[in-house]
Amino acid sequence: MSSVSYDGQVYEVLDGESVLQCLHRNSVAIPSSCGNGICQSCLMRATEGMPPESSQKNLKKSLKESGYFLACICKPEGDLEVTLAGDEVFHRTAVRIVDKYQMNGQILRLRLECLEAFEHKAGQFINLHRPDGLTRSYSIATSLPDNMLELHVEYLPNGKMSAWIHDELQVGDLLEIDGPHGDCYYSPDDQEQNLLLIGTGSGLAPLVGILHDALAQGHRGHIHLFHGVIDVSRLYMVDELCQLADAHKNVFYTRCISGDVVPEDCYAGFANAAALEQYTSLTGWRLFLCGHPDMVKDSRKKAFLAGASLQEIFSDPFEFSH
Repeated sequence: MSSVSYDGQVYEVLDGESVLQCLHRNSVAIPSSCGNGICQSCLMRATEGMPPESSQKNLKKSLKESGYFLACICKPEGDLEVTLAGDEVFHRTAVRIVDKYQMNGQILRLRLECLEAFEHKAGQFINLHRPDGLTRSYSIATSLPDNMLELHVEYLPNGKMSAWIHDELQVGDLLEIDGPHGDCYYSPDDQEQNLLLIGTGSGLAPLVGILHDALAQGHRGHIHLFHGVIDVSRLYMVDELCQLADAHKNVFYTRCISGDVVPEDCYAGFANAAALEQYTSLTGWRLFLCGHPDMVKDSRKKAFLAGASLQEIFSDPFEFSH
């Protein structure tokens, strides 16, 4: 049985347990969010012992060589002495809440003003830190002027962060973020390339940012956005997206309802099913997949089988945490 030493205490790691699970089981507060090695909010450093290579996925070579690892996916193969990653890796930026707007019954638009320069691209994500250390990841919905960020926060039943943001966070409050992270953003490498954007729920947020960014940079290929929800009350930004599609001949927008009641102007079924039904060959396309992890995984596989290159598939699976 392996052990983890942290802050002068030694904890035994149970079979199949990650470092993060071990520390949380022993009531040690460690920042975390996705629990799947994506958001990197649980980044730690082994000061003694070697973390398994699998716990260092997507980290920079310099971080791997310095012993950094992701605690949520680290199942130690030997004893480790660990410490939290600090400002030497993730610099935190102070932000002020400047606007809250309810977009539908579940989705809140949150606008943040960065109090120092914060370079980012729409579609990337940031980690939002609550003063008590609770951390969650949110995608950047769009680039705004004057160092502003827009997030779409979905209310989750029993969600500690989402409920707090919806119910208690006030305009004018100060928080901290780190990032930006991720490679799910528009790059103007080939402006004739067709783009397929598929999202579910608040997975619309990064896709809207990518769509706006592509148009701002003069993208000429087709851009088709498919947005899926379970019922019509969960759709949002419908008027804005319809207006974009009307104003740009290369922009197409399809809203999809997977529940029982489906309006005539919506596709009946899942968003990825609608997209892959319409586009049976995706050779040469670039794809962006955002939202439920199962949808992202399934769509990636089917898009590859339809001819899309894995190097042209960018994704942001939303690993929901309570």
